[in-house]
Amino acid sequence: MAEKGASLQGYNNELVKCLEDLRARREDVTKQIQKEEEIKAKIQNDLRVLTERLARVNESLARKIASRNEYDRTIQETEMAYKKILDSSQTLLHVLKRESVNLTKKKQSAD
Repeated sequence: MAEKGASLQGYNNELVKCLEDLRARREDVTKQIQKEEEIKAKIQNDLRVLTERLARVNESLARKIASRNEYDRTIQETEMAYKKILDSSQTLLHVLKRESVNLTKKKQSAD
């Protein structure tokens, strides 16, 4: 009977040791979970910060692109107006030369 008692005590000791080992492993996993949850929280915060930053950059880009488009439109309109002025100046110069020749001819025929 003493042998059975000793065997039971051995099993009990082994069972207690296994439970302690399982609890230690559980504690390790719990610590790993806590570390990963901290990492996750930091990543989520970083993602939030980067998302906000991306939104600000996108807004700034949109404003600058609109401004550039306005510059393009103004430059195009100015170039077209300048070309019209050049064309009108050239036409005026031709008319002025023709009239000058005509006036010179009239003056010569009047003399």
